[in-house]
Amino acid sequence: MSTTLVIGGCRSGKSSHALLMADRIGNAKKIFIATCIPRDDEMHQRVSRHQAERGAGWTAVETPIFLSKAIRDIGLSADVLLVDCLTLWVSNLMMEHTDFDASKELLAEHILRLIESLHIAVCPVILVTNEVGAGIVPDNPLARAFRDAVGQVNQQIAACADQVIWMVAGIPVKIK
Repeated sequence: MSTTLVIGGCRSGKSSHALLMADRIGNAKKIFIATCIPRDDEMHQRVSRHQAERGAGWTAVETPIFLSKAIRDIGLSADVLLVDCLTLWVSNLMMEHTDFDASKELLAEHILRLIESLHIAVCPVILVTNEVGAGIVPDNPLARAFRDAVGQVNQQIAACADQVIWMVAGIPVKIK
């Protein structure tokens, strides 16, 4: 099956475009894999807005850590999977292990399992992620580690994806 990575900056239209792509598949069984762990009121509001944007016809599954397992297991009963987003998934993994060296090894294992699950997926998978490398170098070690980890995930998933869409000001630009 096909894998699509939708990447772009904050508020670039990534999620909306990914939803549109999934909706174009038709009256399919659409499953939204949410990686967000809402930790404050503003994030709860964002989650509510995203839920309203999806509308009827979507089944949501919260999967903050074990993304590859969700793709393998849940994908068996879906016609399309939409994962939103890899950036928060990386954040969740880093919050599990605050030791940078341990989290690098853990992340590498999770990326490998994610790529394996994408290769054997039985339905199309659309993944959303943030481009984090276009800004300035962060001023603290945690922010730099996060930027580096997301950059690593983005590169590896883009390499294995069949299609990569870069969102700029709401405009999709096909780069692969």
